[in-house]
Amino acid sequence: MADAKVIPFDDDRSRSGGVARAARRRSPGRGNGSVSALPGQLDASLPPEEPEEAVVAPEGAGRGGWDRRIAGGLAFLRRRVTGDYDVDEFGYDKELTDQVLMSVLRPVYEKYFRVEVKGIENIPSDGGALIVSNHSGTLPLDGLMLQVAVHDNHPAGRHLRLLAADLVFMLPVVNELARKAGHTLACAEDAERLLRQGEVVGVMPEGFKGIGKPFGERYKLQRFGRGGFVSTALRAGVPIVPCSIVGAEEIYPMIGNSRTLARLLGTPYFPITPTFPWLGPLGAVPLPTKWTIQFGEPIPTDGYPVEAAEDPMLMFNLTDQVREQIQHTLYKLLVKRRSVFF
Repeated sequence: MADAKVIPFDDDRSRSGGVARAARRRSPGRGNGSVSALPGQLDASLPPEEPEEAVVAPEGAGRGGWDRRIAGGLAFLRRRVTGDYDVDEFGYDKELTDQVLMSVLRPVYEKYFRVEVKGIENIPSDGGALIVSNHSGTLPLDGLMLQVAVHDNHPAGRHLRLLAADLVFMLPVVNELARKAGHTLACAEDAERLLRQGEVVGVMPEGFKGIGKPFGERYKLQRFGRGGFVSTALRAGVPIVPCSIVGAEEIYPMIGNSRTLARLLGTPYFPITPTFPWLGPLGAVPLPTKWTIQFGEPIPTDGYPVEAAEDPMLMFNLTDQVREQIQHTLYKLLVKRRSVFF
């Protein structure tokens, strides 16, 4: 995003105008008895001049701003065409994510869902961290909004690398975009490698059980699996940051599930909402709910011994601690919420 700039007045015109006005003040009067003003004094016969006000141009205004934008866009296109850009071993394309994908998601984040972020300071400024969040909404828009929240709000400019289900990487186009955006398969090996590299990794342990639950069970966390994310954090020695998202549950109120169509399409569920499939493609537009994303206090794991990752009781206790913290925060946010849409 371009910084707002102050567009100065044309220096030459400003100086020439000032010289002309000074010359007029220093010129001798034309009537009898007129006296020219001394240097530094104003001529009493001339009316006082109004002070000029500086003009601050809006962001990107002026030819210079547009020239820079066009030049930046052409340079970006040239790098894409020539292949002069970097991707990591997982396929993450930082430049494409920052310049294109975030720009596409940002209006939805800011204007449509009006996301409010709390506790962003609980994400470390450097080193690896595992963000564990609830999952909901029928379609995984909460993961994308979580990614924008970290990208745009963290003071250290950190990027979130989401762990996604294998179904994401089986879909054409979606597969490629997910890789470019930094998503990777939700497996312990990839997650641990990213964490050891100092990345912020996001996981939603509820999986399809959370995102596909009926509307009547909204904001009730489903089972967090066998605690694999805790084991990964213990092995990497990184903190676990609980995250609670309110607002995503209502974007597609799921009132039914067609299991027959789900089997035919090879999907975990086929949602039926008040608008879909009755209104066709229009029914796929999410409701403009008001979102809140809150990051809780991190739970450290670097104080445990190496063999702690193999202790099932410890993993169970830590998993339950993370789950309870997320659920408790969800209830607190719901109590404070004035309306689903405001």
